[in-house]
Amino acid sequence: MKLPVIAEPKTEAAVQAPPVEKKVNPNNQKGYLFSKRCIDIIGALTGLLVLFIVFIVIGLLIKIEDPKGSIFFSQKRVGKNGKEFNMYKFRSMVSDAEAKLAELLQQNEATGAMFKMKNDPRVTRIGRFIRKTSIDELPQLLNVLKGDMSLVGPRPPLVREVNEYTEYQKQRLLVTPGCTGLWQVSGRSNVGFEEMVELDLTYMTTRSLTSDITIICRTVLLLFGSKNAY
Repeated sequence: MKLPVIAEPKTEAAVQAPPVEKKVNPNNQKGYLFSKRCIDIIGALTGLLVLFIVFIVIGLLIKIEDPKGSIFFSQKRVGKNGKEFNMYKFRSMVSDAEAKLAELLQQNEATGAMFKMKNDPRVTRIGRFIRKTSIDELPQLLNVLKGDMSLVGPRPPLVREVNEYTEYQKQRLLVTPGCTGLWQVSGRSNVGFEEMVELDLTYMTTRSLTSDITIICRTVLLLFGSKNAY
């Protein structure tokens, strides 16, 4: 008589073992990286020259609404291989926005290690406009010239966000961060944190000059009033 096969009971370690997470291998071909840097420098210089009047107008509007505050906002971000740098933006919030953040953390509308709030009370009137049109991001062209950022790449996270990253999510930091990327052209604030990570890792492994140029073109179209920016 054939005896029934009895499966061995799973150990506690086997039951609780997390799924194996894939290791990402970014496209770091020398020819691509050299061409990408050339495009970054040319694109950033061209953008700063063409948008010079926009910088002046936005700066005046920010000062008129809040004379005591600064025009630009500098925030510590985490770049390639965990290196920290100061990222520049037009100030879109009240002067003491960082101090008020702790009061709003429980109202976070984003998932994972990000803070997003659609009706953030810290945002000024001109701030709502420049955020809606992504004009607040334009000073990051200076970061591109410095080499801290690229025109296209994963968005540079805050230090407090990286502190909550898993080892898998930290792979976002293997390449130079960008002003725009797959996340921005795929839904931006309506895309959850986990999905954003997957979009970034997908970009890193498949990135090319063609994909970078495509993302830049799609970003320009979104500048004219994205419904997903806040």
